[in-house]
Amino acid sequence: MDDFLRLSATTARFTYGAPRAFAFGDDGRLLWFLRSTGPTDPFDSLWVLDTATGTESRLADPRDLCPEPGELPAAERRLRERIRLVAAGIGSYALSGDGRRAVFALYGRLYEVTADASAPPAPVPAAGPAMDPRPNADGTRTAYVSSDALYVAPGGRVSPDDGARWGVAEFAAAEELDRSRGHWWSPDGVALLAARVTESALPRRYFADPAQPELPAEDFAYPQAGGPNADVQLWVLRPEGQRTRIDWDAEAYPYVSDAGWESPGEILLTVRDRLQQNVLLLSADPATGRTRELSRTTHPQWVDPLVPGTPARLPDGRMLTAVDTAGGAARALAVDGEPLTGDGVQVRRVAGVHEGRLLIEAGLRDPAEQQVLLLDLATGEATALADGPGVHSVSASAGTLLLTSADADGIRRTVRTPGGREFTPGDLSQPLPYRVVPVLERVTEHGVPTALVLPRDHVPGRRLPVLMDSYGGPGFQDVSAEPRRWQARQWWADQGFAVVTVDNRGTPYVSPAFTHAMYRGFSEVTLEDQVAALQALGARHRDLDLGRVGIRGWSYGGYLSAMAVLRRPDVFHAAAAGAAPTDFRHYDTAYTERYLGLPQDHPEVYERDSLLADAPKLTRPLLLVTGLADDNVHPSHTLRLSQALTDAGRPHQLLALPGVTHMTPGGTREKVMALELEFFKRELA
Repeated sequence: MDDFLRLSATTARFTYGAPRAFAFGDDGRLLWFLRSTGPTDPFDSLWVLDTATGTESRLADPRDLCPEPGELPAAERRLRERIRLVAAGIGSYALSGDGRRAVFALYGRLYEVTADASAPPAPVPAAGPAMDPRPNADGTRTAYVSSDALYVAPGGRVSPDDGARWGVAEFAAAEELDRSRGHWWSPDGVALLAARVTESALPRRYFADPAQPELPAEDFAYPQAGGPNADVQLWVLRPEGQRTRIDWDAEAYPYVSDAGWESPGEILLTVRDRLQQNVLLLSADPATGRTRELSRTTHPQWVDPLVPGTPARLPDGRMLTAVDTAGGAARALAVDGEPLTGDGVQVRRVAGVHEGRLLIEAGLRDPAEQQVLLLDLATGEATALADGPGVHSVSASAGTLLLTSADADGIRRTVRTPGGREFTPGDLSQPLPYRVVPVLERVTEHGVPTALVLPRDHVPGRRLPVLMDSYGGPGFQDVSAEPRRWQARQWWADQGFAVVTVDNRGTPYVSPAFTHAMYRGFSEVTLEDQVAALQALGARHRDLDLGRVGIRGWSYGGYLSAMAVLRRPDVFHAAAAGAAPTDFRHYDTAYTERYLGLPQDHPEVYERDSLLADAPKLTRPLLLVTGLADDNVHPSHTLRLSQALTDAGRPHQLLALPGVTHMTPGGTREKVMALELEFFKRELA
């Protein structure tokens, strides 16, 4: 393995030692976060920064608490996979209502700690291996999940023994709806709102490690497209066993994408219909369980879930919702149905209210960049808080801000207090080895964002084979000014490739109309835009040798890569396809049906987007890669395509990775990259 790949592997792609999981406490006086001790240390500790002095204190070191790391509970291991968490040590924490106390789980054990660095973490007694602890308002009680039951410490089990899973997020919520939790304390710290999940109707997915045949297979419930979903209910649990079910039309709106307490007398929940064309914000009475509709968002294709912070109630009681402007030109905000922003602002996230104005993250210029703005709630006038080149984000509490700015020079974080003081949380991560400034261009009649990275020693006039490296699927933006995502692409370029990345229609942040162009069909739009963008760049940059084009990708990018050589061998000459969902009839409900509809209603859509029938067409070199412990894109997707290719007599390569999940942690990604490099150098020579 060469120096870059070794460095990338040992630093977890340059993330070890970087602070993460920030949360304000004590009205902005405290800033809690997780960070390891350096660029090769995988074990995150819990820290706090005092915004009055700028002093950082380490409150909990996982190696002191558990010198011999244990096994994670299976449910927590799967939850970490859902939220893409690879760090060891303290993976997450939760604050009490006043933000002065935190609780966390460590290898199934629970601990609590205050912001006083002189007081060591205290164990919290648990009924068994525990996960997802949550303290109440004053930190005197902690709710947690053990063996799919909800407990409180001190106390005991608070959920009934009825065969359901209590206090957890089901697969669809955690993987596709951005809800990774399943229990919430009331503001007075007395009652719990808890999810009750029944998965008995769902098929099971099994994993066996062929490298360890003596071990039994693992299994879990999986909501497959067109099949049943988990039955999700919400209940209010009170002391002495009193329980109240929150009542809404769960048959029409089966997905709970958000929930929580607005006050001791009100719960707010956001629910979606199965096709996610209707989203309701409901107010629930915790005493009776009755609900009433506060807002309704509809879309003839799907309601885009990519505006965190909406729908919500503003401090003055008005409702803030996300809407599309006329013609789908921009994702905008509305207050009580009246537009607040227009076509010039692509709203991406609502971070809260700051100094009486709405604090948002949005795009004003190129979709590769992101700005932080303050919006006047009366006029919609926007004032830039951070608008230089790059990607800017923000968190806020009681007038204190945490601003993060990312560009080609790296990632910088600044804490600003109401008194004008500024502090920088320590970043102990490995400095990025490359300063990459990709050539960003919008091409074709659709204005498709593209990026081109050339070798650092490239001499104009020297023809280069092209390596396409794109994701291409909904929900993720590749072409961004965030610098870490260009490090591996610069390494690929330095191996002698012109690296091209394309955000085809269907990807976020250009406009709602651009995103919704993928409706009822992944394959056609994805491949059409990738090919057109490549050809447009080839016409502009004559050093791109379009007679030698390779393509690589993971997950949806793996689907794109396999599809490229199967359906357009005239354009693509070799492909490495990792974790490719080769037949969306076998992918999950919430993601697949949002974009493609139900397979029983639209079988032709699913047939068109499946790659299995294309197997006899393969004429180009194809390397298939799958992790045999991947519970997101199950290895059966890759194995089915390999079987179809074998049945058709089409030669291909298959790399099956025992024990490897969808996230390819522990240096696996870099080892695969080294093998891919050999493949592309051989096939594109």
